[in-house]
Amino acid sequence: MDGPPAPAPVRAAFALWLTAVAAGVFETVLAVIRTAADGEASLGGLAGGLALRVAVYSAAVLVAVRMRRGGNWARLALAVVLGVFGTLSLVVEPARWLAAGHSFGDALRDLNAVDVLFGASRVLHLAAVLTAVVLMFRPAANAWFRAARR
Repeated sequence: MDGPPAPAPVRAAFALWLTAVAAGVFETVLAVIRTAADGEASLGGLAGGLALRVAVYSAAVLVAVRMRRGGNWARLALAVVLGVFGTLSLVVEPARWLAAGHSFGDALRDLNAVDVLFGASRVLHLAAVLTAVVLMFRPAANAWFRAARR
């Protein structure tokens, strides 16, 4: 976009999308460590999962860059694909676990260092995604994206 620079909410949303991707990468590293330590990993299974994650994280960064440059389509894609479906993918596993009759107490009782790091990263990841979505639709952001379409 050759017009006015992105307003603060758009710049902050961009930084938060990058934060979410970084948290996702960190979670992936922790998951690989956990899987390898448990001896549950096959090289093929890990490679396929890692390839998918690299593709998703790369696409997220590229779309976030387009959003930061004024692409309204990118803002909408981030909001729907990562804001809605990405958030669901982050919470569905814990929700299933709780629905299976487990409690928060069960989770706390069995924690190890990797679990604590993973949980903290997941909270940061979710907070970054949800805050980025809100910021992308603040009034100043809406006006800037409208101007970018002209």
